Amino acid sequence: FLDEFPEFPRTVLEVLRQPLEDRHISVSRARYQVDYPAGFMLVASMNPCPCGYYTHPTKHCTCLPGAVNRYMSRISGPLLDRIDLHIEIMPVPFDKLTERAPGESSEAIRERVIKARAVQARRYADEPGIHCNAQLTSRLTARHCALSPEAMAILRRAIEKYDMSARAYDRILKVSRTIADLDGSEAILPHHVSEAVGYRTLDRSGWGNTTGGIVQS
Repeated sequence: FLDEFPEFPRTVLEVLRQPLEDRHISVSRARYQVDYPAGFMLVASMNPCPCGYYTHPTKHCTCLPGAVNRYMSRISGPLLDRIDLHIEIMPVPFDKLTERAPGESSEAIRERVIKARAVQARRYADEPGIHCNAQLTSRLTARHCALSPEAMAILRRAIEKYDMSARAYDRILKVSRTIADLDGSEAILPHHVSEAVGYRTLDRSGWGNTTGGIVQS
């Protein structure tokens, strides 16, 4: 877990690119090279801008023009591409904090996750080294994450509208496959793709463009 993600030196963050993509890291010296396994889950958090109020629903961002872009540029596009989920967390209104409506319990969520992982283990039983959707190669992604024309149309619109990369395309397919598994669905349905696209907040072109603390529309 890396808190205040953009505050880490960029040279340090860029080293994460290889293990996030390949699940191993290579150390090269003059006479030899050593590969180490490096399968891990990266979780990071950050403020939206230096002052912390960019996109806040009620408070005004006081950052100078261009400050948000400079702040976000500390995290490179290729590194963001390798992170499956980008979630923007908004402040919780008081009414929601005091709401007593029952939600899904942690035990029920845990049970759904266990079932989904079991489904994936059976699906990839004949694929050496593959145990879950996150480990899929491009070839296996094409085989196991096929979309209906309706679902593909949603993904196409998102890719074109937000100018996403080919790597983001693959990540969305894998996340859509996982959402479908959690939903108990063999097929990846259009609403699974829509949800996966919604988890790519920082891919959206124009995010972070500000003038005097006001978001440009």
